[in-house]
Amino acid sequence: MPLTNQIIVVLNEITTNIQNKKSLSVEDENYIKSKFGEILQSGQYYDVDEIESWFDNEGSWTSKPTIVRITNMSHYIQARFEQAPKKLRMVSDDDNCGCS
Repeated sequence: MPLTNQIIVVLNEITTNIQNKKSLSVEDENYIKSKFGEILQSGQYYDVDEIESWFDNEGSWTSKPTIVRITNMSHYIQARFEQAPKKLRMVSDDDNCGCS
């Protein structure tokens, strides 16, 4: 699945906010993880391979280990999001239709 414009905007935000693209700090990693979490919480989904491809082709990310690290973080956040228990709405057992 190709990346949506909304996801590309977030990836551009990551690129803009990370100063040292060859070595990520703990703060950088936390920021990146939070951005991937925001993508998923907004209802958007991404293909991890597409994320890696985007960073490979973006131009300012020249360190392959950093790109792989970001790809791994995107996969981790996605897997964690998918395993999180979903909030379910409880439906009342009351028969409010008056059909009794």
